[in-house]
Amino acid sequence: GPKMVEFHGQQFQINSKDGKPLFTVDENEVVIGTDKLRVTGPEGALFEHSVETPLVKAEAFKQLRLESPTRSLSMDAPRGINIKAQAGNIEALSQMDIKLHSSDGVLLLDAETVRLPKLPEGTKGESGISQGLYEICVCPDGKLYLSVAGVGSTCQEYSRVCQ
Repeated sequence: GPKMVEFHGQQFQINSKDGKPLFTVDENEVVIGTDKLRVTGPEGALFEHSVETPLVKAEAFKQLRLESPTRSLSMDAPRGINIKAQAGNIEALSQMDIKLHSSDGVLLLDAETVRLPKLPEGTKGESGISQGLYEICVCPDGKLYLSVAGVGSTCQEYSRVCQ
């Protein structure tokens, strides 16, 4: 027609000059066989269902964003997910909670310094005893636990929590 092309058949294929399949469509799948797929629309790529790919990469010197404006964003992998910044920071920002959960393992914070800048600092009452305050204690193996704050430290290296 004047405004569209319609094809009826079992398979449609576009090949490069040297015969390499670039675009193939059949009843079950669409295959794009180029080395690089570039989506140039201002809204990026929109997928109604899941996406499976071995690599998602931004153009050089461009920011990569994975975004779900109205729902959640999920990454699933049976052998783990690795997020790495070769040079620079990794930030996780949320209007609500950020939850880190391990159902069968540990949460490991492996850094020179771990800071909790907005953790409130307690003050001693008139009698010199802190009330309703806790201190964060560290076991020899790195496990953290809370202990009711006292005049001096209430952390014990061999607390039963650490056993």
